[in-house]
Amino acid sequence: MAYSKLKKEEQELKEVDRYYKERIKENRQSVNIFNDDKYLEQFAREKYLMKRDNEDVFLFEEEDTLQ
Repeated sequence: MAYSKLKKEEQELKEVDRYYKERIKENRQSVNIFNDDKYLEQFAREKYLMKRDNEDVFLFEEEDTLQ
């Protein structure tokens, strides 16, 4: 009984370990992208709708989201 419980816990911990290793990999890729000013600007513009002082931003929504 105790062995099966420990085995199950071990499996769950391995899954958590895989999850966090994948997240670390994704975050490292993001950090590498932000080292390049071109990609950093693109991210800021798309994610946070940032703009330069001399330009306007127009947002378009799909019809099904306008309800």
